[in-house]
Amino acid sequence: MEKEHIKVYSGTSVLVNRLSFLLDTEKIPSLIKDHVSSGNLAGFGALSNSVELFIYKSDLEKATEIIEEFKKEIAE
Repeated sequence: MEKEHIKVYSGTSVLVNRLSFLLDTEKIPSLIKDHVSSGNLAGFGALSNSVELFIYKSDLEKATEIIEEFKKEIAE
């Protein structure tokens, strides 16, 4: 059975890691793609908000409330 990932958030490394932690506390696994670090290793740069957070599509319903609360928290 193949699980499909979907992007749920992109931003700075600090914000993406915070949201990943919040999801992890609710037992929702996530995947972080850090284009900044990858670009630095390859010898070219990327924008500082080029970090993306993915979760399994099957976890989206469970994660939506956490993601929305997080977005409200950082908007304040």
